[in-house]
Amino acid sequence: MWIAHDFRAARRSAPTALAIGNFDGVHRGHRHLLDRVGAAARAFGGESVALTFDPHPTRVLAPDRASPLVVGLDRKLELLRGTGVDAVVVQRFDLSFASQSPQEFAEQVVLGLRAREVFVGEDFHFGRNREGNGATLVALGEQLGFRAHVVAPLEEASIPVSSSRVRRALADGDLALAKTLLGRDYDLDGLVITGHQRGRTLGFPTANLATECEALPRDGVYAVRVSVLGADGPKDHPAVMNIGSRPTFRAGRSLEAHLLDADVDLYGRTLRVTFAARLRDERRFEGIDALRVQIMADVAAARVTLGG
Repeated sequence: MWIAHDFRAARRSAPTALAIGNFDGVHRGHRHLLDRVGAAARAFGGESVALTFDPHPTRVLAPDRASPLVVGLDRKLELLRGTGVDAVVVQRFDLSFASQSPQEFAEQVVLGLRAREVFVGEDFHFGRNREGNGATLVALGEQLGFRAHVVAPLEEASIPVSSSRVRRALADGDLALAKTLLGRDYDLDGLVITGHQRGRTLGFPTANLATECEALPRDGVYAVRVSVLGADGPKDHPAVMNIGSRPTFRAGRSLEAHLLDADVDLYGRTLRVTFAARLRDERRFEGIDALRVQIMADVAAARVTLGG
């Protein structure tokens, strides 16, 4: 898969089948649309291309209403690679780009990417002040010589699969629904940073994570699997993760993972945390001893959940 960071840098000789969207989370609905793109490209011997935007358009147009992101850009590109698309164009979204008319967008971006067929979702809008929608794109395609397809959303329990629905599932701590919508276990990547060492003093050292993921699961304790990205040796460690404010210590919100079978120096490493099950809500304990007893119970529950 090749990646371009501007549509002008993605000039190709072959015709393309083009998907346009934000693809936050790269969930089952996105993959349903991208499957259509791949099939179209194969049918006419072209390339399948996904056009996405960074930052997310709402961060520019309505920052006070911007939703938390399910994945950061690097993880999104990794997930898009897994869909089998030939290329991803990451278009910088700013006020200048947003000021294009729908006609200008179609002429410059869509035709600039040599699109023969274009696929968008039913909620697609484009152009200055969101003037264009799927019907607009279909009409422009008839005028300019490409075919536009407005793809109906994939549904789960008669409700469309969407990034906003994934966010709600995570906010509710409903990992099962999030997995169903995503088509995979929810995961996040985080950089291990220096913490307060409180876990180590309790006998349960933790890796404190900084992550660009924003749509985090509801505060609580989770059974997870942790892999050290780019590391040699064992790739997958059972672990317990706490997301929350550490109320016993009256501290700020944090993400902390305790690896069950390893005590290694992870500072500066990037971890991928894959969530298996929610164990309990976060709560405040009267003292360190009560907290230690509960952590031991959490570790035991995680071992059962993770199979060892």
